[in-house]
Amino acid sequence: MYRACMFCNRPLGANETLETFPVGRRLAFDPERGRLWVVCIRCQRWNLTPLEERWEAVEDCERLFASTRLRVSSPNIGLARLADGLELVRIGRPLPGEFAAWRYGDQFGRRRRRAMLYAGGIAVAIGAFTIGGMVTGAISSGLVAQSGNFVNLFQMQRTRARFKDGDEVVRVKGADLMHSSFETPAAGGDWRLTFGRKRRRRVYEGLDALRVAAKVMPGVNEGGGSRRQVSEALGLLTEAGGPEAFLRADLGPLRAGGRRRRSLITAFPRVTRLALEMALHEERERRAMEGELWLLEQMWREAEEIAAIADSLLLPEGTEAFLERHREPGGEEQGRGRA
Repeated sequence: MYRACMFCNRPLGANETLETFPVGRRLAFDPERGRLWVVCIRCQRWNLTPLEERWEAVEDCERLFASTRLRVSSPNIGLARLADGLELVRIGRPLPGEFAAWRYGDQFGRRRRRAMLYAGGIAVAIGAFTIGGMVTGAISSGLVAQSGNFVNLFQMQRTRARFKDGDEVVRVKGADLMHSSFETPAAGGDWRLTFGRKRRRRVYEGLDALRVAAKVMPGVNEGGGSRRQVSEALGLLTEAGGPEAFLRADLGPLRAGGRRRRSLITAFPRVTRLALEMALHEERERRAMEGELWLLEQMWREAEEIAAIADSLLLPEGTEAFLERHREPGGEEQGRGRA
């Protein structure tokens, strides 16, 4: 059973309520279609579960949802919180666009609030550091003037996304995203994603471009969006004829004279960037639901591998070898003998 988010690779948490599916702190389920998602509490994205792990858990979710009194619901979507804190989201028969508006409105809204709190925290920290330093004479006015540059440098070097490329785990930094582009088949070619400069430059084409872009876009849209912006983004998908059609449309801005320039993602309007992330997510999920379960299983497996590698990077050198040695039969006794 997989336990890491397939998008941000963070742990999904656990629950003690569902014996058939003890993963996650927020589960969304559609009893009519037999679908079950684990909602990541970090990035708020919905992880569709493998088919064989879904059916009994959906029935248990339906039973628990019906038996709890602490629930809020519209005619089509309900939310219940159980005694141990597990949240259940029940999907009924939403009107066209209602499910997506609820799903992405919640996701991008939480990101927006988190970004605002993060920015506020940095401002307070810089203010306290500046005032304290100037009072004690520990820092100069010139250093104070550069504080904004230090914050920008930190943001440029911070890892925004991780994904697997063969046996390698690629870490995408903020600076890489400043030089990222996404081209669609509208220009007569194939999907093409490029990011990074010089030695860090990477290029992906075709379905690989869609796969990697789905990993990268949450880092681009880290600031989330308001309800109005989410609504406008959904409008773009509707006007295009759906997520698949949107991913084949012209997205890049125009130069004078009507010529299309290189499709820099950072040059897209915020609403277009939100719509692109939605379309990429919907397209991958559609492929999984239409029988390409290998794709879904690959996404989960990749998330687990990246999470394991990320965890090992935090351990002191030699820790894994020590643990492996003491997992062997008699390893503990051997360790005591050497002591």
